[in-house]
Amino acid sequence: MNTTRASASLRRAVGDNALALFFGVLFVAALIGQAMTGVALYNNTQIESGLEQVSTLQYVTSSAFAVDVTENWQSEYLQFFLYIYITVWLLQKGSPESKNLGRSGTESDEDQRVGAHAAEDSPGPAKTGGWRLALYSRSLGLVMGAIFVLSWLAQSIAGVSEYNEGQLQNLSEPLSWWGYISSADFWNRTLQNWQSEFLAVASMVVLSIYLRQRGSPESKPVGSSHTSTGVEG
Repeated sequence: MNTTRASASLRRAVGDNALALFFGVLFVAALIGQAMTGVALYNNTQIESGLEQVSTLQYVTSSAFAVDVTENWQSEYLQFFLYIYITVWLLQKGSPESKNLGRSGTESDEDQRVGAHAAEDSPGPAKTGGWRLALYSRSLGLVMGAIFVLSWLAQSIAGVSEYNEGQLQNLSEPLSWWGYISSADFWNRTLQNWQSEFLAVASMVVLSIYLRQRGSPESKPVGSSHTSTGVEG
């Protein structure tokens, strides 16, 4: 009986968190795949250069792996950070990714269900107000922004280390951290990722005006008009 209850509880927990678990598993699988293919590619370069090969553990703790991972992370979190803040103020007619037309801004306490308008099950800061509410009401954007800054910083540190390894192998003078983040190499790698993220967001905003995906909260209901704004299926 206890086993049956535990199994039912586990199934319920998995079902309630299926979206996060799905993408979590994909993330781990992709990261492992990147590590395995990355070390193979890295060792091919080492052999061509007449240098010693490295183990998988050595590779995943190297600056080469770190810079590849973090430059992708920082661009993703920049996308989310900008999208969270920009959609407070900017609207797009017909897109489910936008708020309803005429509702730009931070909205009223009633709309946001805070203070006197908070429900019994509202988060604590929504009821208490003051600095806790001010911080909590911006917490999603702040955390996304902090992760972006930390990822960008990690990318720059790992990037200058990897760049200087190549400089030393070529008997060239290494760069300082400031010199590296001012270099074409750093901004070329960075902007390659940023432009793809901005294109993806713009495509989602515009395509969701005219195209539909039945049952998805990222799409309008199939029968909604193209001009319907802020409506999700």
